[in-house]
Amino acid sequence: MELVAVVGALALVEYLVFVMLCGYMRGRCGVPAPATSGNATFERYYRVQANTLEQLVVFLPGLPLFAVYASETGAVALGALFILGRALYARGYVLDPARRGPGFLMTLSANVVLVVGGLIGALIRSL
Repeated sequence: MELVAVVGALALVEYLVFVMLCGYMRGRCGVPAPATSGNATFERYYRVQANTLEQLVVFLPGLPLFAVYASETGAVALGALFILGRALYARGYVLDPARRGPGFLMTLSANVVLVVGGLIGALIRSL
């Protein structure tokens, strides 16, 4: 389970990087708090941060659920896919929001497999 914890922590570190980039861009683009709009560049960084938080709500419980009831190795692999997907999503969204699709699909796929696989594994074990 140590590698599962490492993957979860790395996903949180990635999110903290997105938070810091968003804060930096808020200042650089001159968007005073509490505004979340007014500069297209800042808004892209803000959406990366917000969408990543939304995905973490599913990822963080799904990761150990899958590790315990399906496969620890699979959870680590899916976690790595999630982290890579988030990085591709961020890069694509910042460059051109239309390019966010592949990273988002990787993230969504990892989350769906983690949650559904964990649920199926738990159901099978309960029978």
